[in-house]
Amino acid sequence: MTAGTAAAGAGPVAALLFNAFVWGVSWWPLRWLQAQGLHPLWATMLIFLLAVALITLARPGSWAQLARTPPLWVLVIASGTTNAAFNWGVTIGDVVRVVLLFYLMPLWAVLLARLLLGERLSAAAAVRVALALAGAALVLRPEGGGWPLPHTLGDALGLAGGFTFALNNVLLRRQAHQPQAARALAMFVGGAVVSALLALALQRQAWVPPLPAPAAPWLAGACGMGLLFLASNLALQYGAARLAASVTAVVMVSEVLFASVSAVALGAAQPSVALAGGGALIVGAALLAVLRR
Repeated sequence: MTAGTAAAGAGPVAALLFNAFVWGVSWWPLRWLQAQGLHPLWATMLIFLLAVALITLARPGSWAQLARTPPLWVLVIASGTTNAAFNWGVTIGDVVRVVLLFYLMPLWAVLLARLLLGERLSAAAAVRVALALAGAALVLRPEGGGWPLPHTLGDALGLAGGFTFALNNVLLRRQAHQPQAARALAMFVGGAVVSALLALALQRQAWVPPLPAPAAPWLAGACGMGLLFLASNLALQYGAARLAASVTAVVMVSEVLFASVSAVALGAAQPSVALAGGGALIVGAALLAVLRR
């Protein structure tokens, strides 16, 4: 490999690492916003509304494409649920546990691809499913023994977010022929709409506080996160368009590393041997899915 080739590959990899870093440490500003009185569901709504506004300005025709393409409406729901569950989960739960449970995507992807795309369950896919299930059992099993089930809202949100993220990816594969702007708009609209509807519904049950009165600190923080998330999305598109899909997937798994290191360093996670073992199995399943490609 020449020096020029290496330099050309370094840029896309750096872009993907930036994207993984933003998502891996997003729990910290979300918790800061919650301390300012802004619930993570409201924060997610505002963050994605900003992205929707910018996409509308840049590609106003994408709204018409979205309106006349009903399959993209399912993407709105899947993407919105993914972001609402992940952002809420990492704000209230053990960050490492939530991120690892979110990364059970290989398990859900195999099952959804079988149901929605008609893909056959191969021996390699069965191995990935077994690894992911074993990892989940280690992560979810209580220290005192018992069934490996979600015991906190954070755990449940991590599982739900991972499932809908796998559904999101399968739907993107089915709608790959649609214009990119329409697909991006569907995903960002989902993040705003689903979070807002869920926050309103839970607010009526007094489970989520109302949207606080405007205040400079949280308004600036939400706008900053919106711009950062949009930049990370553009970085993902830049890197993924210039690297093989297998390389992109490997680099993106570094989100687990960024989340784990930052959470342990800042006291937002409780490391244990079982958690490390379960994490290794879950990440191993994800990497095996990459090697298949």
